[in-house]
This record gives sequence, structure tokens and C-alpha cells, in this order.
Amino acid sequence: MKKKYILSLAVLLVLSLALAACGGSKQLTMLTGGTGGTYYPLGGQLASIISENTDLEVTASASNASADNISDLASGDADLAFTQTDVMANAVEGVNLFEGSAVDNVLAIGSLYPETIQIVTTANSGITSVEDLAGKRVSVGAPGSGTYVNAQQILEIHGLDIETDIQPQNLSFDESTDGIQDGNIDAAFITAGTPTGSVEGLAATTDISIVPIAQDKIDALIADHPYYAVDTIPADTYTGVSDEITTVAVLAMLAVADTLSDDEVYEITKAIYDNAGDITHDKGKLVTKDTALDGIGVDFHPGAEKYFKEEGLLD
Repeated sequence: MKKKYILSLAVLLVLSLALAACGGSKQLTMLTGGTGGTYYPLGGQLASIISENTDLEVTASASNASADNISDLASGDADLAFTQTDVMANAVEGVNLFEGSAVDNVLAIGSLYPETIQIVTTANSGITSVEDLAGKRVSVGAPGSGTYVNAQQILEIHGLDIETDIQPQNLSFDESTDGIQDGNIDAAFITAGTPTGSVEGLAATTDISIVPIAQDKIDALIADHPYYAVDTIPADTYTGVSDEITTVAVLAMLAVADTLSDDEVYEITKAIYDNAGDITHDKGKLVTKDTALDGIGVDFHPGAEKYFKEEGLLD
């Protein structure tokens, strides 16, 4: 009887400790992007790294990406989120998708990797330049996505209006590549790290082409919007695309609601950049503390700022 009593007490003690441990972890939500892009799988790995190296428990969730993610952070519906540096700047300035509704309660943690603007079509579409998109059915990204803003600005530099000079389709990456494969659309703007899963899937079944952007147009785009940078898609990144493609990129970054404490954000920032070598996703090798400040034109959260100052990256 005494042994049973001691055993029962031991079981209860173990359960109590387990419950206490679970109860001690603050639950956070990280918004990523569509399942066919880079944000979603990379976000899952970052959430795991943070959860393993801090007292926080982070869950990564699919979303419509950049602009919607910032709106959800601002409204308190999420804690952390992937976004593009250009969209973050637009949110703070209250321009483009944030016209008249500037955001002042979302801050930066740091940059992650370049996001390449890929204009995808079929090899036999006859579309070989951005100007050839005129009159065509073109996916310009999911509503609320940074891809939409990229498409709008790139088309504008080429003298095309996104609403009147093409037939715009608001599709996710997976919907875009499915649409190209099925012949329902002619081309798609996809802003994501390369190689992008949905584009790889399309290239495996369909002969594809990536439309280049001419250097003079790149120069004009960067002059108007300095958060762009020239970029190239290496030859053979996708099956059947044997030439290097010249295009532009923005940077993926991690943003945070200002409701998180300085200590929490410090631990999150430290966990990510001190353990970036544990990321197995292709983009993991581009996530480094030395490039974490690149392209950030908004305020850092004080917790992130503390980490970068300790690392000698900020004064």
C-alpha cells in the first residue's frame, strides 16, 4: 500500500512538473506566407529554432504574406511575421497598400535573405519582355501581398498600368503556377527566394520561361524605389531554364509587434542569428547576422537593437 502511495505521488509530481513547464511557455504566432512559397517552410524552421532556444513557444502559420501580415501584427492578431522590406517601409510611411493608414506599432527584427521577383510564363507563350505582358492574363499576387506592389511598380516602369494594360489576376503562388499549367493565365509575378517550390513544380511538368528585366529599366526602378537591388537567377535553377536571368529583388525580413517585451525580442533575435547554421532550407545559408541590417529602413525593436549592438553591428 505504501509503495502504491509513493508511486502515485511520484506520478503526480511528474505530471505537475510537465504542466508547469507547459504553462511557463508563452505562446506566440508567426505568420509566414502561402504554402507554395519560401516563407512557409522557412518560417516553420525559424519557429522551431526559437522554441528550442528560448522559453517561448512559436507556431508558424500560413498567410497571404507581406501586407496582410503587417496588418495582423498591427491589430494584435499575430506576434511575429515575415514581410518584405519594401512593404514594411510602405506601411510605416502610409503609402501604396497602406495609403491613409500608416502603421506605428510594428518594428523590425532583421533581414533574412533576398527575394527575387520572378516573372514566370511558358516557353511557347511569346512573352519575352515585360512589355509583352500588355493585354495578357497576369497573376500579380494574392490580395495584400508584397508581390502585388512589386508587379505594380515594375509594370509602371515599363509604361504599363496594372489595372488597365493587363488582365490582372489576384492569385497565390500555387494558384498562379496551376493557372499557367492549365492555360488559364499567361504569366505570373512571383516574389520569393529561389528556387521557389511552386515554380519548381511547374517546371517539372511544363516548359517554362522566366522573363528578364532590362538593365535600363532596373536602373530606373532602383532610382525610384531604392529598396530594390539587381539580382540574377542562376542558369539551371529551374528545369529547362538554361540561361541566367537578370531581374531585381527585395529583402525578406522578420517583423514584430511592439507589444513583445525587450527581453523576449532579444531572445528571439539571438536564437535566430546565433543558430542560423541549423536552418536546412536552401535560404538558410543567406540568413546571417552580418546581413541582418540590410535593407531595413524602419526602426528596430529595442530587443533586436540590443542584440545587434552586442554583436558590434549597431552603434
